[in-house]
Amino acid sequence: MILELENVSLKRGGSWLLENVNWKVEKGQNWVLFGLNGSGKTSLLNLLNAFTFPTSGNMHVLGMEFGRTYLAEKLRIQIGYVSSSLQQKFNLHDNAFEVVLSGAFASIGLYETPTDEMRTRAAQLLHDLGCYAYANRRYETLSLGERQRVLIARALMADPPLLILDEPANGLDFLAREALLDSIERISSHHDAPTIIYVTHHIEEILPIFDKTLLLKEGKVFASGDTTDMISSPNLSDFFGIPVNVSWDHNRPYLSRVHITNG
Repeated sequence: MILELENVSLKRGGSWLLENVNWKVEKGQNWVLFGLNGSGKTSLLNLLNAFTFPTSGNMHVLGMEFGRTYLAEKLRIQIGYVSSSLQQKFNLHDNAFEVVLSGAFASIGLYETPTDEMRTRAAQLLHDLGCYAYANRRYETLSLGERQRVLIARALMADPPLLILDEPANGLDFLAREALLDSIERISSHHDAPTIIYVTHHIEEILPIFDKTLLLKEGKVFASGDTTDMISSPNLSDFFGIPVNVSWDHNRPYLSRVHITNG
């Protein structure tokens, strides 16, 4: 079991950000966490990374039980986490290779001397993610899409069993988004690939590799299960509260609104 949440709730400032969340992710599964802005996605990710702790309920992540183990640093080194909040934290003068190498030490910046083995792994990850051509370019010169792929390579440096991608395609144009999604698909094809949780509010980003989906709405689990069941016209019409149509093309879903005319 990668993670298991039982009736997990989170309260801050007198308001419930999450209520009675139940979620199980098994090794080998890849999940989409889908929800609109304000649905509680960030609060849930903060729990998974042990940035915050639940107000009530039971949580196990990578075999560690919240409340029973001092797990903050021990847990985070086992989770590859990529979010837009990381984009601005790196030294803009470091090159892409140095940014990736820093992932071996779970540090923002490279302050220790990497081993030859680490250097070899960083180079391989840059190659796998299509970043090798700009390995020596400074981070500040990279496009948003290039930075995202570098950060994913960094997240994989410690060979984590769990990779969480928080809105990784946010702000990317069509070509950059598809290049990023291709990279994610290549990662998942490796025999030692981590379990991936992909967080988004755009269903067209859902790749065939994501066989499971959790729909989060107003801090509660609206539904969870097989992606083909979750990302369907009837289910998403209920989820959004308006009639929508889901069409599938090459095992990718696309969403459109159903306009109802009178008469």
